[in-house]
Amino acid sequence: MKINSSFKKKFQYLRWLIYVSCLSLALLGMAGCGYAPGEEPVIQTIQPIVPEDTEVLVENVVEESVISDTAVNEEPGRIGITISAVGDVTLGNYVGQDYAWSFRETYDTTEDKTYFFENVYDIFAEDDMTIVNLEGVLTYSDNLNPGRTYNIKGDPEYADILTLGSVEAVSMANNHKNDFGEGGIRDTLNALEPTGIVYAYDNNVGIYEVEGIQIGFVSVNEVSWGQGVEQLMQDGIAKLQEEGVDLILACCHWGIEREFYPTAYQQKFGRMCIDWGADLVIGHHPHVLQGVEEYQGKYIIYSLGNFCFGGNRNPVDKDTMIVQQTFYFEEGQKQEETEFRMIPCSISSISSRNDYKPTPAVGDEALRIIGRVNEYSRGFGVEFAENGYVIK
Repeated sequence: MKINSSFKKKFQYLRWLIYVSCLSLALLGMAGCGYAPGEEPVIQTIQPIVPEDTEVLVENVVEESVISDTAVNEEPGRIGITISAVGDVTLGNYVGQDYAWSFRETYDTTEDKTYFFENVYDIFAEDDMTIVNLEGVLTYSDNLNPGRTYNIKGDPEYADILTLGSVEAVSMANNHKNDFGEGGIRDTLNALEPTGIVYAYDNNVGIYEVEGIQIGFVSVNEVSWGQGVEQLMQDGIAKLQEEGVDLILACCHWGIEREFYPTAYQQKFGRMCIDWGADLVIGHHPHVLQGVEEYQGKYIIYSLGNFCFGGNRNPVDKDTMIVQQTFYFEEGQKQEETEFRMIPCSISSISSRNDYKPTPAVGDEALRIIGRVNEYSRGFGVEFAENGYVIK
């Protein structure tokens, strides 16, 4: 299904107005730590909300979900497609976490639900696709997985936070997807699908379309599956290639928590993803930043760290980043030229605790975070300039 961008933007703006005008004010809302795991690939099916008086171009595609942010270019030529990627987004908190200063208290006491992504909204709204790692489920269920140390969930209505923040896609294959069993996964999908947010996990691949360019993505969880993810990833990429997508993203939940350098297997698997056909590898799970590698002219982001992370009310390391890559197309054909940059951020707008409001860093703070990523990337021959763009 393809949806005209002008409608989608009007719809998002209407949702924003409703939140701003209709919800009530209370108090604003922190010490626990919330870190917490051979089928044929299928493509999700999404039925977005469409007002009756809106003219929509509909194209039936078997077993395919395609959400279009803009209409296909009427004048063929050169276009740039910018993808923004961020790390762990936990909309909620873990069972047993204190309510005070938690994500849930912040949501309950915040009048404007655009609050959480307010400081990065302009960045996300100006790109062509924003993808996050959705860590934790959206469910009212109390049937938690007893084998988990941290069981993370938020209410299904929290899905609107993503829409209001101009997030178009989520990867879901991570070590918290099963915190509330199959019911929790089902409830999460039921919360996401009405919003039009595209998702992928395990053997379910996603496709998002913008400006006539189809962006496919695969999401796997190496933390739980080990080397079993190789077949999932290879099959997922092959399925997307069969569908004829223009770009392929490989989303990998991998590595070791709070380690600043990737494991040898992360490096091996990341390169395998590119050898199989991925255009960009997006890594998460360590909850801290790791370096970036360029391999065969393509990039592997080893860890984006946390982003809007309800699993910890005051993590010591609040550094994070938004990574953007712009791909260029001429007459629908992908060109070798790309632009790649990092936008240094903090997961919080204040330093004393986590207020769940990711905020771009400025001045010396921005340079410090860029310097950290440069240190972690040095062994891979990648360096970022002070403006965040990779140095060729």
